[in-house]
Amino acid sequence: MILHTLLAGALSLGALVATPAESITWRECPKYSDDVLRGRGLAEKDFPEFRRLSGRTECGTLSVPQNYADPDGKQISIAVTRLKATDRKRRLGSLAVNPGGPGGSGYLMPIELVMSGMKLNERHDLIGFDPRGVGYSTRAECRLSVKPPPPGPITEEVARTAYDETAAANRACATSNPLIGQLTTANVARDLDRVRAALGERKIGFLGVSWGTWLGTVYRSLFPARVRRMWLDSPALPVPKMDVFTEVRAMAADRDFLRMAAWIARRDDTYGFGTTKAGVVSALTRLREKYADHPITFTDLDVTIDGRMIAEAAGQPSVAWPDVAEVLKELVDATGPEAPPALKRIFGEGRPPMPDDAPERQNPVVNVSIFCNEDLGPHTFESAWNAYRQRLERYPVTGEATVPIPMCAGWPLPPKAPKLRHSDGSLALSGHLHESPSPYEWTLETQKAIGGRVVTIDDDMHGSALQTPGCQTKVAAYFDTGRVPDTCPGFSTTAAR
Repeated sequence: MILHTLLAGALSLGALVATPAESITWRECPKYSDDVLRGRGLAEKDFPEFRRLSGRTECGTLSVPQNYADPDGKQISIAVTRLKATDRKRRLGSLAVNPGGPGGSGYLMPIELVMSGMKLNERHDLIGFDPRGVGYSTRAECRLSVKPPPPGPITEEVARTAYDETAAANRACATSNPLIGQLTTANVARDLDRVRAALGERKIGFLGVSWGTWLGTVYRSLFPARVRRMWLDSPALPVPKMDVFTEVRAMAADRDFLRMAAWIARRDDTYGFGTTKAGVVSALTRLREKYADHPITFTDLDVTIDGRMIAEAAGQPSVAWPDVAEVLKELVDATGPEAPPALKRIFGEGRPPMPDDAPERQNPVVNVSIFCNEDLGPHTFESAWNAYRQRLERYPVTGEATVPIPMCAGWPLPPKAPKLRHSDGSLALSGHLHESPSPYEWTLETQKAIGGRVVTIDDDMHGSALQTPGCQTKVAAYFDTGRVPDTCPGFSTTAAR
């Protein structure tokens, strides 16, 4: 499918020499208000447990080179947390964790994993960290173009305007600070190896989700002898090409939508879109086209329903199908001025706003910078616009949810794509058969690129290995014993039946 450029290449000089063992400066951890915990989605009954675990957590910073080609030059700070193993006599070592992104904060992930039920902290010190540019680490900041397109069909004129604005913002961002050019997965991997050395560990375990799997893949390629055990859930595309990333995700989203269409067809008495999958697809194509041409707003809801909203709804995982189908049913005859009940229920819900002093969860500058500093794909308007038009034809319901311009338009810095390396160390790759954010194909391609064993999960939930109790048990057992299971229980939902 995707051509593998992931060939065994020469390791960088940084991978061949010993990593300097700088020390971590440990200090008191931040204290978080109830409002911060609510904003992070915690129920009040869970506040005491969070604070108990926070009281056990150590927080520190480590200095690393901003540019590893100039190791004695400017230094930046990496924020680290450690939740020490509770069974010190049977401790196996340190286990670093990353939630994805790029640009996601992993600072509090050890606490969140324990609170989710993961039994990893008995024999492992759980190590969280904010990647360079994120949160409590030296932060990356610049002004990006994030203005959403206006409701309704995206014309070529609208897309060109968005492309020009994005390109100008990207050029300004990329040249605003030398740190921006040093935001790469390879450098985050090198930072992680500095953390490993500072912890006094000869080898380190790693658990990553989504982009965190790409970080794990690159770390394993750069430092294969320094990985104890590694589990990567929902592996990312192992070729840094954003055009391929967009196309394969679009294909997988439509593939999962066809599963939902068949599910809706079996419930025609409830939803009324037809008794066959093809009939449901036709009905929802007409519904999307209706709202693409005539967007609608409601007096009691701050959201506009247009074709893109229909397309995005159609690409949701199976846990959301009952709600999605109910909303789509309501939209067939919706006229306003008030929003229909199911739509109001879904869009009226939400977490309370985060206080200004809340820790950063996702840094958009790091997200764009890492993608664009590694992107080997085309950045022209013509290539992206033509691909978008083809997706609209190929995927008449879900295609409009995809982007018509490249994220990295105008990015002026040359790409620094990491070289991947196949090795024999312990590695589990859990791929989800039906998910679209990280299509199952990427799990198989990652295995071909770097090795490891595939763990197949029969669901469509991104990153569910860390959320499903049965799979959590197998992940924890793997880090304790090294045994890789063939399968893992998926996210169970009656919706997919």
